[in-house]
Amino acid sequence: MQQTIYKAKLSLKIIKERQAVDPVLFNVSELTSITDYFLIVGGNSSRQVQAITRDLRKKMRENGFRPYGIEGEQEGRWVLMDYGDIVIHIFHQPYREFYDLEGLWIEAPRVNLDDEQKEENGQG
Repeated sequence: MQQTIYKAKLSLKIIKERQAVDPVLFNVSELTSITDYFLIVGGNSSRQVQAITRDLRKKMRENGFRPYGIEGEQEGRWVLMDYGDIVIHIFHQPYREFYDLEGLWIEAPRVNLDDEQKEENGQG
C-alpha cells in the first residue's frame, strides 16, 4: 500500500509541473476492485493533454513504473493511463466537464491536495 500512495503522489507532482488544471485525487479502493486511486486532471488544449501524458509516462518510467495501458493519447481529448493501483484521467477541459467523472465518483473520498502541497514545501 505504501508504494501505491507513493505512486499517486509522484503522479500528482509530475502533473502539477506541467500546469495541469484542477487535479483531483480520489481514493476509490473501498468502492471498486479495479484500482485504488483515480487521478483526474484537465488540460487547456489537446496539445497540453498530450504533453502531460508524454511527460508523465517518461518520468514514471524513470521511477520504475510502467503503464499497463494508455488510451486516447493520439486524439488528446481524454487520455486514460492505467498504472494498476492508480488510474489517471487527463482531459481536455470541455470533455472533462461533459463526462463529469468527479460527479460519478462523488462518494469516493478525495485526498486533500493542500496537505500534499504543504508536505512538498516542508510545512507538513
